[in-house]
Amino acid sequence: MFMYHYGYWGWHGAWAFPGVWGFGWMAAVIAVIPFWKICMRAGMSPWLSLLMLIPLVNLIFLYILAFGDWPSLRGLNGTPGGGNGSNPSIPGR
Repeated sequence: MFMYHYGYWGWHGAWAFPGVWGFGWMAAVIAVIPFWKICMRAGMSPWLSLLMLIPLVNLIFLYILAFGDWPSLRGLNGTPGGGNGSNPSIPGR
């Protein structure tokens, strides 16, 4: 009879430990929820927040979100984007 030595975690390794996968999914869900709200406030589709689940794509999306133009802010205070430059909160303008 052969005896196999698999080490401390057995044949499947440390990644089969239930807490590792559970923690990874919990962290992913926690990351998506705030970006869902940020995308809605930015005037973008909230479904774009699911890009936070894809490695490397999430970093690119974060930079686009941080440095790109938000559709919800277009046309306010004379910024380009289709508005007439008037802000209704400033009287006489």
